[in-house]
Amino acid sequence: MAGRIRRKLIEAAQVDAPEKDPVACRLCGRSITPAHLDLHHLVPKSQGGRETVPLHRICHRQIHALLTEKELARDYPTIDDLLAHSDISRFVAWIRSKPEDFSERTFKSQRLRRK
Repeated sequence: MAGRIRRKLIEAAQVDAPEKDPVACRLCGRSITPAHLDLHHLVPKSQGGRETVPLHRICHRQIHALLTEKELARDYPTIDDLLAHSDISRFVAWIRSKPEDFSERTFKSQRLRRK
C-alpha cells in the first residue's frame, strides 16, 4: 500500500497521460518513471525551505550522501549550485548514460560518516 506522499508523487508524475509531458529529473535531465520519482527540497525543510524539484531517487540519495542539510541550505540552494559541486557533477556525468529506471545502492561519503 502506497503512503500519502508516495501517492501524491505518483499522481504528479502520471507520465502515461497524453496531455502531460514526462517529468524530467532537474539534476540529470533524464525522464523519471513514477516508481523512481522523489521530490527534493532545494533548501531542506529543517532549514526553512519550501520549494521542491523532481529528481530520480538515485540522484536525490546521492545529494544527501555527499552534503549535509546545513551545507545544502548555505552553499547549494539551487540546481546550478549543486551541479557546480565536483562530486555531484561527476556523478551526473556518469548517471546520464544509464537507463531511466537504473538503481544502485548509495553510500554516505566518508566525510559525513566521520561526523
